Amino acid sequence: MVQNKSVENIIIIGGGPAGLSAALYAARAELSPLVLSGIELGGQAALTERIENYPGFPMGISGAELMELFQENAERFGARVQLETVSSVDFSIRPFYINTQEKQYFAHSVVISTGADPRKLNIPGETELCGRGVSYCATCDGRFFKDKKIAVIGGGDSALEESLLLTRFASSVTVVHRRAELRASAILQKRARENKKIQFVWNSIVESINGAEAVNSISIKNILNGNQTTLPMDGVFIFIGHSPNSDIFKEYLKRDENGYLKTDQHLQTSLPGVFAAGEVADNFYRQVIISAGMGAAAAIEATYYLQNLEL
Repeated sequence: MVQNKSVENIIIIGGGPAGLSAALYAARAELSPLVLSGIELGGQAALTERIENYPGFPMGISGAELMELFQENAERFGARVQLETVSSVDFSIRPFYINTQEKQYFAHSVVISTGADPRKLNIPGETELCGRGVSYCATCDGRFFKDKKIAVIGGGDSALEESLLLTRFASSVTVVHRRAELRASAILQKRARENKKIQFVWNSIVESINGAEAVNSISIKNILNGNQTTLPMDGVFIFIGHSPNSDIFKEYLKRDENGYLKTDQHLQTSLPGVFAAGEVADNFYRQVIISAGMGAAAAIEATYYLQNLEL
């Protein structure tokens, strides 16, 4: 199958912080990495209006600008970035086979950095006001809501952890949950209930997020009696889970119960030569700097793998 086909040393699937950091380290190892970034370079990070917690940028930087710098840095050392989306893979053969709509590729090693997408409410105003009051990351955006009214949607650990974090900035945090009981751990529930800034709206769903240039209210409905209410809000943080972009690998690689790729301490997946970095393998931190570090580590490990393969 691979006769007369060129074989890459390393292909990096995904062009977010993890993928571009992996590309930089692989390029500096003179592996001439190929990045198949998808049609939008930078992943979720590129959609972040302002990143203020990435070291080296004390005044902050837009996510799109930061990802452009990541790309420039990697390409300076010989990385090649293609705006192609991987549609299928075959990891049962070696070299590994990777298919996009444009071309077929083969590689001796692979770093998967396809990320994870926050689950959406899919309601009016959510997409339109994203970055203008709608957020999926309290660590990233919480400080923009100092002394503001915030709604948090969700009832699990993430929702309460982020609610507690947001109380450092907000004047009030209203947790809207579709059930009468939270799914979060007992200790988080206790902390949230004891926090004077946090209040709860039970048995309710958000029907729309309202505002012209920025969020100014949310419309909610009680699912028991059908009553509808509009609550003034300055921001809406949505924490109903993430979906890792790992489905095309499920035939070949082990995943956890939520679909995240399983890796060992060296970021190698269940298949030697295939590594994973960033949010496709990280279901906890979900930060640009963490993903970047994982990408660098995965590239270093891939370099060792290729050296041993040659021997």
